[in-house]
Amino acid sequence: MRYFFTGRLPDVSSILLVESGSRGLLEAVIPGLRQTWGDEVPIDLVSCYATLPKGFHASTTRVFRVADYRGRDGRRKLYRELAARRYSLMGIICSEEPLMLKWKWSLTARVPAKVFVINENGDYFWLDRLHLKPIRQFVLLRAGLADAGAVRTLARVISFPFTLLFLLLYATTVHTCRALRKAIS
Repeated sequence: MRYFFTGRLPDVSSILLVESGSRGLLEAVIPGLRQTWGDEVPIDLVSCYATLPKGFHASTTRVFRVADYRGRDGRRKLYRELAARRYSLMGIICSEEPLMLKWKWSLTARVPAKVFVINENGDYFWLDRLHLKPIRQFVLLRAGLADAGAVRTLARVISFPFTLLFLLLYATTVHTCRALRKAIS
């Protein structure tokens, strides 16, 4: 991940999208990206799906299917290939779907590109220090710590150890009583 500490945008020569969410969301984002960056900028794709989404041209799009890069050596090969292509921008979908969760964050860390995060509405924001406030709000919302959900989530976190302790003590008591009854009879 490059350009985290600066708000500067690189000269856009190519874009990599990580299809880590619903296909319909990605298909809705493509026209906006093409309008913003132009039709001549190639957009490549990292995906777990076998087919190409609408809005991509098979002749100009390089698709990296994660199923083709299994195991540690496969992942290393993918990281090398993506780094060699020198993408200017990389977009990841964060839409509350656990699709390719580990892939998108490992690619974010290893691909030297300016990263933008696409939410479930098709909006996006840059992943850099100038946008820490929206990033913090986004993380709090995803963690259930925004608005009224914060109290409920914190109550669950605090009560979990006590609930677990109660259940363990109850199970111990029941099994001890059963063992004593069995020993007496």
